[in-house]
Amino acid sequence: MPNVPGLRSPYVKVGRLVYFGRMLDKIRLQAAGTLPAVDYAANLGKGFDSRCCNFLRVNYDELKARALQGGTDGELLAWAEAKGGPRTDEECEIWNSFMMKRGWRDAAAETLAKRIKESALEAAPVMTMFDYLDFDEGRDPVSVRAWEK
Repeated sequence: MPNVPGLRSPYVKVGRLVYFGRMLDKIRLQAAGTLPAVDYAANLGKGFDSRCCNFLRVNYDELKARALQGGTDGELLAWAEAKGGPRTDEECEIWNSFMMKRGWRDAAAETLAKRIKESALEAAPVMTMFDYLDFDEGRDPVSVRAWEK
């Protein structure tokens, strides 16, 4: 996948949650016509986007419509929490841990291995899907220890 200006790492948190900001970036970039269709458009609202919306108990299309009305990331997260109900600190910790480790010794490991090979990233220290996304888009999450931020 290409490096897409304005598309942040999945490790970056909005409030207490990883990935949410990346999903908002994809929504905004698609609306602006700057999200590459080949690598991203077909998966909008699916995969991690779907998991994130399910965690927040909001509909992706409703979140997308709300995001395109404007507002900060924090305001959009507050909207999602008001609509779907608040999450406890423990729930957020479990969400973050699950997402940051996806692909490491779990059901997604085979998919991760396939993507690593397709992207010729065998030499990179990719352990998880988040690592893969970062390395594939030209970021190095390992050297900056992105999971600790």
